[in-house]
Amino acid sequence: MSTTLQQPKASADQDPTPTESGDLRKKRRRPTSVPARILVTAGLAVAAIYFLFPVYWIVVAATKNAGDLFGTSGLLFNNPHLLRNLGDVLTFNSSIYLRWVGNSLLYSGVGSVVATVVSVAGGYCLAKFPFRGREAVFNVFLAGVMIPGTALALPLFLLMSNVGLVNTVWAVLLPSLVSPFGVYLARIYASAAVPDSVIEAARLDGAGEFRIFFTLVLRMMMPAAVTVLLFQFVGIWNNYFLPLVMLSDQKLYPITLGLVSWQSVSDRHPELYQLTIGGALLSVIPLMIAIVSLQRFWRAGLTEGSVKG
Repeated sequence: MSTTLQQPKASADQDPTPTESGDLRKKRRRPTSVPARILVTAGLAVAAIYFLFPVYWIVVAATKNAGDLFGTSGLLFNNPHLLRNLGDVLTFNSSIYLRWVGNSLLYSGVGSVVATVVSVAGGYCLAKFPFRGREAVFNVFLAGVMIPGTALALPLFLLMSNVGLVNTVWAVLLPSLVSPFGVYLARIYASAAVPDSVIEAARLDGAGEFRIFFTLVLRMMMPAAVTVLLFQFVGIWNNYFLPLVMLSDQKLYPITLGLVSWQSVSDRHPELYQLTIGGALLSVIPLMIAIVSLQRFWRAGLTEGSVKG
């Protein structure tokens, strides 16, 4: 008596074959429709024009003399004198603009570097060192993020006046050495990017806390540090209200306050209007250099995070 072997039937809950699973994935991944892509591209183009239009206008305006500035279209080049205009900016009033540039670099450079180190160290401590009142301290920094800088200008002026630092470099520099937002960002990043096992291994090898921070933690937190550095640098560079309250000596002005001082008297001295435009164009160059030179640290941080298991 012979028996016939029957092929087992595929059950409903059996895994699909590789070909079938590939077909299912192709069905799920439907290409974006052409109208949707056109709308997205058009939206991005409009946003790019919106943000780049002021840059284009100031470049065109900086090439014109005082007569052409108001007598010709602001969107078209007409008999450009860019180098001559920028030269006038740099040499006007015994090169006071170069002094303002130096002051802005001092305030922004020192303030951003010190604030970055303090913020990264503070965020790391709040993330990795348990102590009584840690959450209360973090909430204080979080409250500092929510308070606008203009609301603190008057209390800071009274404080600096009591210690005799008004109308000095320290009146602008000292408030720039602390960044509540930097501490907040550093704590969030340290909680996710700094493994406890690495810290414990370094301690078992005999490394001290300062050595662990400067040789291990600071490198792992480099993307967050660069972010804090750029935010603080741009914020100090563009700060206007605090120097306005603290300073009365024109030689201590940053670029923002100096350009406003030119613009405020341009109705009596029309040539200062052109100098203000040229100075504004020059003032964005350090910001562009800082962003372009530091963006590689962001790319390195993203690449490092994409290969971690």
